[in-house]
Amino acid sequence: MTVPAVSLIIPCRNEKHYIEPCIRSLLAQDLPVGGVEIIVADGLSNDGTRDILARLAAAYACLRLVDNPGRIVSAGLNTAIQAARSKIIVRIDVHTHYAPDYVSQCLTVLQETGADNVGGPWVAQGTGYLGRAVAAAFQSPFAVGGARGHNPYHTGPVDTVYLGCWRREVFDRIGFFDEELVRNQDDEFNLRLSRAGGLIWQSPRIKSWYHPRASLRSLWRQYAQYGYWKVRVIQKHGVPASVRHLVPAAFVFTMLTLPITALVWPQAWWIWGALGGLYGACNLAASVATARRSGLTLCLVLPAVFACYHLGYGYGFLRGIWDFILLRRTPVGAMSTLTR
Repeated sequence: MTVPAVSLIIPCRNEKHYIEPCIRSLLAQDLPVGGVEIIVADGLSNDGTRDILARLAAAYACLRLVDNPGRIVSAGLNTAIQAARSKIIVRIDVHTHYAPDYVSQCLTVLQETGADNVGGPWVAQGTGYLGRAVAAAFQSPFAVGGARGHNPYHTGPVDTVYLGCWRREVFDRIGFFDEELVRNQDDEFNLRLSRAGGLIWQSPRIKSWYHPRASLRSLWRQYAQYGYWKVRVIQKHGVPASVRHLVPAAFVFTMLTLPITALVWPQAWWIWGALGGLYGACNLAASVATARRSGLTLCLVLPAVFACYHLGYGYGFLRGIWDFILLRRTPVGAMSTLTR
């Protein structure tokens, strides 16, 4: 059997509305000499996704379906990597739209830089009013603490990169994705890679557009999960990858504890009001600046969107500290704490 030039791996579960457009967009890529294989690790979908995949696999020999009994993304990635036959692996996300040269640019940048992991900037493209607001805030330094991965123009080393393209030998060297983690498995893997001397490189030539959450409730839940599982990553490695990961939790903790402190020290109310007012002013300024770039009508909802990013993450982080550090819960026992 001919070994393909690239293996495209896709973890998914219950994605009947997105999986076929995703597969067809990959089939329309400017494919490298030697072709590709597309491996979908399905987390035992029960919404019709598997029927769609079976139909597509019957029509396209390059598509393979493998089971992911673990159901979560990290387990799906590992299952697909282990099934891959190519020496080059490119991760694909079902909820992302890709430029026609996405795969070819991954290969070119990987060769040019000699990096261990390459990818493009994490750029959001929302639909509907709230979806557009979430996407606009996603690119704001105020929402993400200045993370370079959200800067669509940054070229160079980063601490983590969206999705990723690797030589297979990277996984042989440092291991696979951590299946303890429901979220943040990419951050943890890239932290391990950096500590092993690996180079992670971002290039704006690698273009894709992520479709973010389109409601405040789902955005809050998503970022609460990010904060929650970030604690487990820090617990595992001893230090955070960046100080910015600690700021939302410190703010939420301070705003929750100052009213209690005020019972014995009334001046704490002044600090509480000053911090709340400062955050509100920064939020409003960032909302106006973001709305001027992305549409003035978004200004009505952007303060709530920014609050979901910050307070959701901070709340999740504090829950993670409570569960993982204070109660010493195991990751398996914690998986039901926050909705996946």
